[in-house]
Amino acid sequence: MKPRPSPNIWHTPGLYELENRAADPHGRIEAAMREVADWSGRAFLDIGCGTGFHLPLWAASAASVVGVEPYAPLVPLARRRTKKLANVKVVKGMAESLPLADASVDVAHARWAYFFGPGSEPGLRELDRVVRRGGTAFVIDNDPTRSTFGRWFARGYPMVDPVAVERFWSTHGWERRRIDMDWSFESRSDLESVVRIELPPEAAEEALSSHNGTAVDYAINLWWRHF
Repeated sequence: MKPRPSPNIWHTPGLYELENRAADPHGRIEAAMREVADWSGRAFLDIGCGTGFHLPLWAASAASVVGVEPYAPLVPLARRRTKKLANVKVVKGMAESLPLADASVDVAHARWAYFFGPGSEPGLRELDRVVRRGGTAFVIDNDPTRSTFGRWFARGYPMVDPVAVERFWSTHGWERRRIDMDWSFESRSDLESVVRIELPPEAAEEALSSHNGTAVDYAINLWWRHF
């Protein structure tokens, strides 16, 4: 079984690092997650952890953290980033076949990784297996119905049907919290570089020509479910 490609981080991990640093500078995503389910002192799973950007954040209060990443070249980068964190382990694996024991996770998190609505049922079955009773899973994805970036995303990816995506999650028992965050870059060139790895070429150039500055308002959906 081959992992689903993620062209942005797979092909340009350095630019994706810029994107991670620019996203949600006020920490609204993590604050909302903690309101739903605090991971302090608990076993945390990050699915599709990439280069491990968020692993130190979870490790600061979780009892243990496992980062699972399907793309082999990113695994050593995540391990290098967390080598001094004794409570973090990074393993190669896929969302639809997680290399974890049954009922071994308290809080699971996937951010722009695999869980995009219809088609991710195998990953949901794995969450049912590894998240123990009383645990919580989070999925973070774009909201193409709101915000400047949402409009850009909707133009670039018209095949994404937000109504079908919402129906998928609600049918599977998940709840949603809408969050308004920002991209805030240090330079215009950084913003332009990241937009060009996130959108198809024509949509990227249209977006950049219509937007000034180094910040972009950005809406997301935080999907969550208690087990």
